[in-house]
Amino acid sequence: MNKRFSSACERNAGPILEVLRHEFAHVKHVLEIGSGTGQHAVFMAEHLPHLRWQPSDLSEHHPGIRAWIEEASLSNVLPPITLDMTQPQWPAGDIDAVFTANTCHIMSWDRVETMFEGVGRLLPAGGVLCVYGPFNVGGQYTSEGNARFDEALRAQGAHMGLRDLEAMQQLARSCGLTAIADHAMPANNRLLVWHRA
Repeated sequence: MNKRFSSACERNAGPILEVLRHEFAHVKHVLEIGSGTGQHAVFMAEHLPHLRWQPSDLSEHHPGIRAWIEEASLSNVLPPITLDMTQPQWPAGDIDAVFTANTCHIMSWDRVETMFEGVGRLLPAGGVLCVYGPFNVGGQYTSEGNARFDEALRAQGAHMGLRDLEAMQQLARSCGLTAIADHAMPANNRLLVWHRA
């Protein structure tokens, strides 16, 4: 069985859910970018049954995502699709919300830009984007833990690293997205919310 497990997903799923209950109360079809293990997909789909949840990731992660989906046997979580920020083929259809967790500090900044540009094209007016993860504020770390995490990321690859909140907001504005909320989350993370203008 290809099922993979992330302890971070296990820890943050509950707090994320409490925010999404509000932010996704009036949406129907969510695209998750970078579904990873698939844990968030099945957890959110189970607890937010009004949503149809579309996982996506690079193809090598699909077996693990499918393992979680098959075990959960939920009717509102769909099979994973391939979404690669180097060659993004964005899904067509009625997606009215996008969620991504812990991806912006893993991708290079140009791929973060590609992601936001794609979301800006994909979402209809009033559509919602929620981005979860650790961010710097005013160019400064918000905790010693985040500073150590950023150092570890950069040791793995020069393209990785915590992003500045202000740069994220500027990028979102350039893609037609309006900042709605900035939720403080456990472990010095944030959940940022934008609406499509």
